[in-house]
Amino acid sequence: MTQRDVGNAKSLAEFELLVMLAALRLGPEGAYTVSITEDIRRRTGRWVRRANVYTALRRLEEKRLVTTRLGEPRSERGGRPPRLVTVTPAGLESLQATTAAIQAMVADLPGIPGGNR
Repeated sequence: MTQRDVGNAKSLAEFELLVMLAALRLGPEGAYTVSITEDIRRRTGRWVRRANVYTALRRLEEKRLVTTRLGEPRSERGGRPPRLVTVTPAGLESLQATTAAIQAMVADLPGIPGGNR
């Protein structure tokens, strides 16, 4: 899949969009691979593998749309620190551009939520 530009922002593939929305919702102290996976599963009903989230996060970090850092060790993780995810300003711009493009495409479609009925 090629990366497209929406204005100056980089457009996101569907799964990247889900991962970034979950990371944004969970916040910089709560977003890590497992919590992002669970948030996507809970909200979409879609089966998601942690390995896919990890791979998406690595790609997003390479694109500088997210940053990661090691958090404090947590007892529920066997003492291992989670790699916490923060959406960068460029990531926010990409989220806004991608969701605006989706909304623009849906806006005048009859029978689609958010479109004309």
